[in-house]
Amino acid sequence: MFVPRPETELLAGWGISVIRPGAVVVDLCSGSGAIALAVANEAPGARVYAVERSPSALAWLRRNAGARAAAADPPIEVVEGDATDPAVLAELDGTVDLVLCNPPYVPAGVAVPVDVADHDPAEAVFAGPDGLSVIRPVLARAAALLRPGGFFGVEHDDTHGVAVPDLLRADGRFIDIDDHRDLAGRPRYATASRMADCTA
Repeated sequence: MFVPRPETELLAGWGISVIRPGAVVVDLCSGSGAIALAVANEAPGARVYAVERSPSALAWLRRNAGARAAAADPPIEVVEGDATDPAVLAELDGTVDLVLCNPPYVPAGVAVPVDVADHDPAEAVFAGPDGLSVIRPVLARAAALLRPGGFFGVEHDDTHGVAVPDLLRADGRFIDIDDHRDLAGRPRYATASRMADCTA
């Protein structure tokens, strides 16, 4: 099972800082639900949707979301599906305040630390030759889900500090594009806002 790492706390913290009480939040590629749980715990009244397709990850996501369900208001809604599929949560298109995503992003063939290689499933780590095969369609899905002025944040490989912001610019539906460094000073996640004067 993929183990969330401290770098992901920075992405979740950024997301929590930009939303208001009662926000609608979607966590794509939710895995075990670390981001969804952080937002639900720290953002009062947020409606959080956690999207995951892996059966093994879903088992942990449901378990973790269920563990706080009694105290949750509202509870996290677990959604089984591909985060890049336009049909998943299509009913929310154009209404979401915040989309966060920690997708697979390591380029295929790149050596990873032993703790990752020994314990994390490859599908949760690697994403094609350049590491962007999941991020590309996730950007498009985020643009469709977000309301005008909504926020998007995505974690990426430390070699993607230019590539991911460039993809956001090329999409044409995002503004206020920025890249952020992790605790070790490496490029780690990109953020943007949904442009207000265009349609999906």
